[in-house]
Amino acid sequence: MNEIILGIDLGTTNSEVAIVEQGQVKVIADGDKKILPSYVGIDDNGEIIVGETARNQFLLYPERTIKSIKRLMGQNTQVELAGQSYSPQEISAIILKRLKAIAEKQLGQTASKAVITVPAYFSDAQRQATHEAGEIAGLDVVRMINEPTAAALAYDANQSEPKHVLVYDLGGGTFDVSVVNIEEGVVEVLSSHGDNHLGGDDFDQQIIEFLIDHLQTTYRVNAREHSKAMARITRAAETAKFVLSEQPYVQINEEYLLEFEGSAIHLSVELSRMEYEEMIEDYINATMDAVHMALKGAKFTSSDIDEIVLVGGSTRTPCIRERLINEFGFEPHSEVDADLCVTMGAAIQAAMINGQQVDTVLVDITPYTYGTGAIGLLNGETYPFTFVPIIHKNSILPNRKTEAFYTSYDGQETVEITIYQGEDPDALNNVKIGEFHVEGLQNVEAGNIITLTLSLDLNGILHVSAEEKATGLEKSITIKNALSSFDSDTLDTAKQKISSLFGKLDSSLYLQNELETPDDAVIPEIEEARLLIIKAESLFEQISNEDKEDMIDIIETISGCINAKDIAGLDEPVEQLNDIIYYLES
Repeated sequence: MNEIILGIDLGTTNSEVAIVEQGQVKVIADGDKKILPSYVGIDDNGEIIVGETARNQFLLYPERTIKSIKRLMGQNTQVELAGQSYSPQEISAIILKRLKAIAEKQLGQTASKAVITVPAYFSDAQRQATHEAGEIAGLDVVRMINEPTAAALAYDANQSEPKHVLVYDLGGGTFDVSVVNIEEGVVEVLSSHGDNHLGGDDFDQQIIEFLIDHLQTTYRVNAREHSKAMARITRAAETAKFVLSEQPYVQINEEYLLEFEGSAIHLSVELSRMEYEEMIEDYINATMDAVHMALKGAKFTSSDIDEIVLVGGSTRTPCIRERLINEFGFEPHSEVDADLCVTMGAAIQAAMINGQQVDTVLVDITPYTYGTGAIGLLNGETYPFTFVPIIHKNSILPNRKTEAFYTSYDGQETVEITIYQGEDPDALNNVKIGEFHVEGLQNVEAGNIITLTLSLDLNGILHVSAEEKATGLEKSITIKNALSSFDSDTLDTAKQKISSLFGKLDSSLYLQNELETPDDAVIPEIEEARLLIIKAESLFEQISNEDKEDMIDIIETISGCINAKDIAGLDEPVEQLNDIIYYLES
């Protein structure tokens, strides 16, 4: 039997993992939850926590919790977590490692290969960073596919009639739109456009600013100076956004939010859907501009689109559906699970790679143009940095193109080649993604031919080579943005660093007969305490913040006893938590 290949959606807000089993896609749940919040934290005992527990901790200890790390992928930056610095790749690797462990526990065997989805508009640097995160997590990333493409796979490749589908993908941190042709089991992406920094987090931020302004106006207090209050405001904004997807008004209440000049400050304010939609109007306009660009890239008009598929939780915002109906004249599809369809598509792609019977063929594209700068004409004048496109936007993957260039003066022994990503005729206005030199050229007159070959693989990662035509002298590189790429030593160090965090977490997700069984696996008191924590956390969305804080304190005490195997110490906090749950449920 072939080794299992996981399909993973590594999202800004939530992440998921799935497989194809006996021809059916199965999203793997952790307990009863198929969605893992993309939160990473360090608890009171210095142990790593991932998912719902970390999301809940964010309210009380934002300085020990990281969210929305996907927005930093590909950047030369570090985040602080409990006093230690981590790269975006390392935090993402923690999420991937948790997903891997969840899958292994459910499957009863190890899984070391994965297909990971990325936003269609992710740059080369962001794709490299995602690939590195997989490596740090101990995964062989056999393919990366674009999120709208994955959604199209999950939508239905076996259409009885050819259809042109618009995939509108608005997640927590990124936006993509793709025009896809689906016909006789072939999913062909025709064009893509998007924005790597537009998503539900921006919607949340508008509500956060509204709440901060309300507190400033009402109480003359700057909530930004209070980290725990800001964490609660952030969660309140997220909750309000969800409610406004279903209701025309939401009442936002946070009692005892903070203390100011000796007085308790309570937050209580109403927000209407109309006000909220006015706040985010510019963002929605930006997504519609991208829709028009994608249609133009496919040489389509809105009348050419047969179906619309909505992907990502942020698409539940009612005004988005209204704008699309106004533009295209029909309702978007609702039967596709906006939260799970991307990971389902990743699982389908994984099954295809693994040789499983899947009646689908995938044809993906590059969302960017790649080329170099050279002497040419710009606005009618000679310019040394004219952008020369080599692989054009919306070209099918994989793709390989070669262009000829010429030395500019006699005896030129070296050429400097710079690779850019973008659409502007001025290369300097595009994104510089790599450069190298070809040295030792012949001492000949100007016009010596240098051929430049660009090759994009199925993951959308770029490989570049240049050759002196007359001699065969060649130099080649894989473009790895210097700001994001890890060398092998750095990768090894990161792997060790992340693995060391996972000692106890890994052991709690043990595999029967496959992975080492932890010593406390058969202790009934500990298992009951764990189940009680899960039950308590499932009530968090329904209770007041005061009750939530009390429960979190008790849960942390119980977790400490579990880690220390202190059975006697469990009695009192377990009884306290049971009493609170009984009170809340009665």
